[in-house]
Amino acid sequence: MREPYRVIIKPVITEKSTRQIDEGNVYTFLVARDANKHEIGNAVEKLWDVNVEAVRTVNYRGKAKRSLMARMSKSRSVGRRPSFKKAFVKLAEGNQIEFYEAG
Repeated sequence: MREPYRVIIKPVITEKSTRQIDEGNVYTFLVARDANKHEIGNAVEKLWDVNVEAVRTVNYRGKAKRSLMARMSKSRSVGRRPSFKKAFVKLAEGNQIEFYEAG
């Protein structure tokens, strides 16, 4: 097993992820691309001392992007944004994670 800090890259804090936390106790994280569901669940349990019920993962491909100067030139060089993996972690009833302190 890897260290938890090598599996979990960072939490995702968006309007949709905040709504999922409130409605279904589901937290969203960016994770290592080669991490599996068992590693992700164990890492969340170790880092935040909670009980994990389920883990769902999604792999996203990086988008092709043109740079500003490439649009004006004739060569049309295209770059790519990096690919990433996202995990949706459902916690057991009564458990929660505090990402930031209020105040």
